[in-house]
Amino acid sequence: MKSSDTGIKRILKAFTYSYQGFIAAFKSEAAFRQDLAVFIIFSILAFCLPLQLIEQFRLISALLLILIAELINTAIETVIDRISPDYHELSKKAKDIGSLIVLLAFVYAILQWWNVFTYLHKVILSYV
Repeated sequence: MKSSDTGIKRILKAFTYSYQGFIAAFKSEAAFRQDLAVFIIFSILAFCLPLQLIEQFRLISALLLILIAELINTAIETVIDRISPDYHELSKKAKDIGSLIVLLAFVYAILQWWNVFTYLHKVILSYV
């Protein structure tokens, strides 16, 4: 299934495939839609806070990692379900690990937001 396209044509097709993946995830995965909503809301919040650009970048990239993890988890689950809908211990293990990837991304995001807010709190208190 390797494409013979090269150059700009290959890049344009890659964007098309990525868009199709986004639409597929958005339509079929409630968790992805919820994570995307969190990403949008908190990204707007990050830009509204009196933070340096690097801190805003840290907060938004941590949220982006959640979306990436959710898409990896969805891909794992989709492949497992394609192989067989039957229960298998290795399928369960792969799905559980995919779920752990998402959880760790959330923990990372929470730690980043906590770190920035702790810093912001100290800065605000220093002016009072």
